[in-house]
Amino acid sequence: MNIYHDNRIVMTLDAGGTNFVFSAAQAGEEIIEPIRLPAHGDTLDQVLGTIVTGFSEVRKQLKINPAAISFAFPGPADYPNGIIGDLKNLPTFRGGVALGPMLQHKFGIPTFINNDGDLFVYGEAIAGLLPQVNRELEEAGSPKRFKNLFGITLGTGFGGGMVIDGKLFLGDNSAGAEIWAMRSKLHPHAYAEEGIAIRAVRRVYAEEAGIPFDEAPEPKDICSIAKGQQPGNREAAIEAFRQLAVNAGDALANAITLLDALIVVGGGLSGAADLILPDLVAEMNNPLCNIAGEPLCRTELTAFNLEDISQKAKFLKGQAKTIPVPGTSLTVSYDPLQRIGVGVSRLGTSRAVSIGAYAFALYKLDH
Repeated sequence: MNIYHDNRIVMTLDAGGTNFVFSAAQAGEEIIEPIRLPAHGDTLDQVLGTIVTGFSEVRKQLKINPAAISFAFPGPADYPNGIIGDLKNLPTFRGGVALGPMLQHKFGIPTFINNDGDLFVYGEAIAGLLPQVNRELEEAGSPKRFKNLFGITLGTGFGGGMVIDGKLFLGDNSAGAEIWAMRSKLHPHAYAEEGIAIRAVRRVYAEEAGIPFDEAPEPKDICSIAKGQQPGNREAAIEAFRQLAVNAGDALANAITLLDALIVVGGGLSGAADLILPDLVAEMNNPLCNIAGEPLCRTELTAFNLEDISQKAKFLKGQAKTIPVPGTSLTVSYDPLQRIGVGVSRLGTSRAVSIGAYAFALYKLDH
């Protein structure tokens, strides 16, 4: 899909818990100045009215009619049918709200809603990490190519999304790739997100530093403390990101066993990737044991940190060799290194979501 040569316009929305940011895209690029409106309202009608107002303002600025509306919205939801369930951060949404059908009726154009984690990974699969890795493999002379991508977002929560052979995977209940609900390695009684989010970084820092949670710095500051760039408890800061990395690496090792795909990391906490990825990838490669206590590889795959120069070089090179075809004089090429790479978003999380929303709308219109 070449979204950069398509002149159709799609109206978009970045639906946060605080603000709704409306815009429009054409040929894969934003074409108007975003319009920001407050997300909260006392009633559902007020919130829905804000959404209609935002898209109406966008349409007024367009010189040609838009082909569709496409955006990310929090779940739980029945995304294919555009129905939003009971939301935590937008409490006026209760009992099922047919947001997609409402907008389609109001504006007379197809309306598509997805999870932000899904659209993030879709954008990275089309124009981000996935095509870049395949280009680098080609330049390195490797026959290896990847068609699948799993994406996680590290921020307020622990989100996920998956693209299989170029197609966004949603699942039969719009609940595919919900990696946040896995069990936490370091806190087995809790789900993974409790150890892989902004609140987790602050909680561990507070515990290690011996201060109340409310006094813990924000993760951006904890990152700077860990790097020795500002005063604070450096050991506590390093441990906060180490625990996040171990929890995330364990969850990804479980997920990737089933998925066998490249992994892209986004979200606000991905800015601390140099603190997170080494321990995350190490945990993915950390062996388990059989019942006799003998260590065995965690998965059939070796994970490589694509932000580490030496690891990336090994990933691109592989272990290609030539082997004979039994009973003939023929030979074939064989690379026994079954591998995946873990890298940071190449587009930036917001742009990846925007490109994913735009591309998803075009795909649905054409199919």
